[in-house]
Amino acid sequence: MLKGVCWGVSWLALAAMATPALAIDFNRDIRPILSNNCFKCHGPDAAERKAGLRLDAQEYAFKPSQSGPPAIVPGKPDESEFVRRIFAADDEQMPPADSNKRLSDSEKTILREWIAAGAPWQEHWSFVAPRRPSTPAVSTDKAAWPRNPIDHFILERLEAEKLSPSPEADRPTLIRRLSLDLTGLPPTPEEVDRFVNDAGGDAYERLVERLLQSPRYGERLAQEWLDAARFADTNGYHIDNGRDMSLWREWVIASYNANLPFDRFTVEQLAGDLLPDPTVDQLIASGFNRNHMINFEGGAIPEEYHTAYIVDRVNTTSTVWLGLTVACTQCHDHKYDPLTQKEFYQLYAFFHNVPENGLDGRQGNSEPLVKAPSREQQARLDELTSAIAALEHELDEPIGEVDAAQLDWEREAKAASKPDDKIPQAVRDALAVAAESRDDNQRGAIRRYFRRHKSDLKPRFDTLDKLKAEQGQLDKAVPTAMVMREMPSPRETFLLVRGQYDKRGEKVSPSVPACLPPLADGSPANRLGLARWLVDPAHPLTSRVIVNRYWQMLFGTGLVKTSEDFGSQGERPSHPELLDWLAVEFRESGWDVKHLMRLMVTSATYRQASAATPDLLAQDPENRLLARMSRLRLPAEAIRDQALAAAGLLDGRIGGPSVSPYQPAGLWEELMSREDGKNWTAQVYLQSHGADLYRRTMYTFWKRTSPPPTLSTFDAPDREVCTVRRARTNTPLQALILMNDPTYVEAGRKLAERVLSEPLPIDERLATVFRLVVARPPTERERHVLRRMLEEQLAAFRNDSDAIEKLLSVGESPRDERFEPVELAAWATVASVILNLDEAVTRN
Repeated sequence: MLKGVCWGVSWLALAAMATPALAIDFNRDIRPILSNNCFKCHGPDAAERKAGLRLDAQEYAFKPSQSGPPAIVPGKPDESEFVRRIFAADDEQMPPADSNKRLSDSEKTILREWIAAGAPWQEHWSFVAPRRPSTPAVSTDKAAWPRNPIDHFILERLEAEKLSPSPEADRPTLIRRLSLDLTGLPPTPEEVDRFVNDAGGDAYERLVERLLQSPRYGERLAQEWLDAARFADTNGYHIDNGRDMSLWREWVIASYNANLPFDRFTVEQLAGDLLPDPTVDQLIASGFNRNHMINFEGGAIPEEYHTAYIVDRVNTTSTVWLGLTVACTQCHDHKYDPLTQKEFYQLYAFFHNVPENGLDGRQGNSEPLVKAPSREQQARLDELTSAIAALEHELDEPIGEVDAAQLDWEREAKAASKPDDKIPQAVRDALAVAAESRDDNQRGAIRRYFRRHKSDLKPRFDTLDKLKAEQGQLDKAVPTAMVMREMPSPRETFLLVRGQYDKRGEKVSPSVPACLPPLADGSPANRLGLARWLVDPAHPLTSRVIVNRYWQMLFGTGLVKTSEDFGSQGERPSHPELLDWLAVEFRESGWDVKHLMRLMVTSATYRQASAATPDLLAQDPENRLLARMSRLRLPAEAIRDQALAAAGLLDGRIGGPSVSPYQPAGLWEELMSREDGKNWTAQVYLQSHGADLYRRTMYTFWKRTSPPPTLSTFDAPDREVCTVRRARTNTPLQALILMNDPTYVEAGRKLAERVLSEPLPIDERLATVFRLVVARPPTERERHVLRRMLEEQLAAFRNDSDAIEKLLSVGESPRDERFEPVELAAWATVASVILNLDEAVTRN
């Protein structure tokens, strides 16, 4: 069973042999057995607990049971009822037959040996604050391999498994790997050549620095965060109408590019509005917890959906920063982890004070909001405000000849036998009052009316009206972002029985789970206090959870594979000491994300080739030991972005509203509740045109009830809830998209035009297309296959003008008429084949 893949149950057989080198470890060997087989009936959930026996915590496990003696007697397995019951062959056997759980012989043996050894207990590893372990020593013959401390931990495990690391990957592979991992885009042939030909000893390190400083780095890191934050462009529910949180997305990108320390990144997103004198950017940042779904349906119950929003915030915050399945405690105590239902609602109380209703009558963004004009908008608004104020002052000041004319007009108006119906009633009433008895409002009304309608100042008032109209229109055009905000008086919070919104139980106050450190003394019991608690140096989870996800991003699988679950049912780290070393390093670096990324990508571990031998695949199929670099299917966004970049179509603008690229017709319309063609309803798909068609994929409009279909096929989530680990599948639909979707057909044509623009021999053109996609030149065999394909396509298209027209008319980018149609169609087909290569959609 031992495959070198993970610690835990795979160690049971060896641990049962009781060899000195493999002493029983509670967290590694015992807790997984108890959690998988015993905790459901003998764990934290009091409502489900049988016989009063609790095995998830030491203070309960060794106590006398309801039937008398303790179930576990340390050092005396023969006196332990626990041992008798797991070895029983009759109805007393545990786990019982109807539980559909069964202990293996090796599991029973190791449990008995554990009790015989005194039943040593450990707190669950993730609830103990990480301490920096010593960097392991390596054998003399491998001393030259490590490049930083990461490699020492990896090498120690490899040597224990009698494995050796792989050689370093070649330079074209390294630059493509780095570029895709750190920017989400492939390198250009020129960038590859510069790196390949760079003889400097620090060429790789300088490449890393260049990519970390690229503005594309912020987009790449933000792409991961959008999944975690459940970012979308619609509200979900009912008609799933549109919203605009693009300002929050821009804040995330800018924060990563500016290398905002992760503790500040955390605090500003969870409680930016509670900081002293928060800036507009900090208010926008707080929109992290406004990315949840919002209901606008008139017939829904506001309290029910208001509860759903807060539950979502608790679950999202817990998953992103704690890596715990806190959602399990909405209705009952946790079955496996020391988390109670009451503690769920204590966390709920932190988020219960936002002045919002469960239903919002607005279309688009809902209150609370913040306006955030662009620099250009703010500059023009400032100009208009100044101009309007100056003109109003001017028009309100005494003007001798105008005031004299006003007195004459007043006398004429009062002497008139019939009141002028064009004069507003308020002005007529003021005129009826003796001049010396009028108040300021009456005098002002008369003066404004006369100057606007009866004097030579009318053109100045027309100018004032135009300025105010422009100001109003511009103010309406200023983008908004949904933000968090506290109510002046906090709401009361109650435990909800079985999680039902209308069944209140015990009243609770904001607090954190007892299994974790308490809030710091003097810390406010609000979101700001919660955010600071998460990044407190004593916190055992946050730094571990975050470094694990960055490791997952670069290596494909986290050191803890279950990156969403660091609890008892989650997987134990493959390299526990490395995880702790990275967690402490991250925290002590000042939560420096770029420092962490630099450490990981400059390690010898990251720089290995990804080729796997049959023996290595047999011993470590998931590459958890990292004797090679992981080979991964690219994320959905990177596959499309690579095609656009290689074709020369990619539009590099950063930020801005979401766009609507090609999509099969009718998908939204199948779901719509009404059709009025307005963008904000998100009922009718309005495809973008021009440069917007070729924006980076992270800016694609994300409708929750109908996510972008080509991205969903490549495992992008629907963004209805927080996702910190995407699935990774391979299906025939993916190949069909790469062959037939307009994005990729058009990219093939533009890629062909790009290489035909250069007066090059055929073999060099083929090599250029190949390098634009996979960074390396084709082998001689690959070149031969591609040349033969080109010849076959030329022959086929010479006799099929209809096929040429269909192929070359796909996409809105203009066709380059310089090229002969048969030649262009043949080269477009070859380019499309290269974009479809397994290597093209894979990061080696």
